[in-house]
Amino acid sequence: MLSLLYRGTLASCNYACGYCPFAKKQDSRAALARDAREVVRFTNWVARQTRPIGVLFTPWGEALVRRHYRCAMQALAALPHVRQVALQTNLAGPLKWLDGMAGLEKIGLWCTFHPGQTTIARFLERCAHLDAMGVRYSVGVVALHEHYGAIEALRAALPGHVYLWLNAYDRRGPGYYAADDLLWLDKIDPWFAQSRRPVPSRGKGCFAGEAALSVDGDGELTRCHFLPERLGNLYEDDLADMLQERSCPRFKCDCYIGYAQRKDLPFQTEFGEGVLARIASV
Repeated sequence: MLSLLYRGTLASCNYACGYCPFAKKQDSRAALARDAREVVRFTNWVARQTRPIGVLFTPWGEALVRRHYRCAMQALAALPHVRQVALQTNLAGPLKWLDGMAGLEKIGLWCTFHPGQTTIARFLERCAHLDAMGVRYSVGVVALHEHYGAIEALRAALPGHVYLWLNAYDRRGPGYYAADDLLWLDKIDPWFAQSRRPVPSRGKGCFAGEAALSVDGDGELTRCHFLPERLGNLYEDDLADMLQERSCPRFKCDCYIGYAQRKDLPFQTEFGEGVLARIASV
């Protein structure tokens, strides 16, 4: 399967999280119109393919509040050669469009809870709605000290099969987490150690550039979001000429989007068909 990690022009978000540089950013009407055209072009390209494809939308902003992303996910999930359609979201957008849609089993939502932007009760209500519709999803939180109560409450309330992932917050130095904190956080998320203390990446084999590509709104391709080297253009070049095994040149990769593609780490096997949406197979 070829995995395509798509990030277009969209940069606006309806939330104002202090740890995010895109909080409460607004796109102009022109930017939103451009983003919609880009998404339609990308969706049409995928529709013309025959190889198995998985798609992960990784917008800088919040996409599910935009109709064109919801329509794109519906169209992609209905295609027989598309195996996965995943998207990162704060879960604030509409959910009714998912109810009974064709290819629902292919949809995966990577949902982040942001304390201070919505209530736990509201967020859990929306998770319950996903459960009732049969939508697969994961839930996560940035593991700030002030979020510990939310983490505990989410784990207690979410169904046991829902993976609760934690993103490390290390901007305050390596001693931010006490030993007792780590024991508890590692119990909540068995993969938390990879987020807070990434295994060195340089020279390691990676599916990025071989079986996964990052694409922007213009179709420009790189092997992953974190390596700017241009490989070609999705709409102009033959992918066979650029897809090849490559090792990682970065010292470390501390974002799941990147390290999930590492060949020496277990995420492709352990997460299986849920790997793009960070949905663990447990």
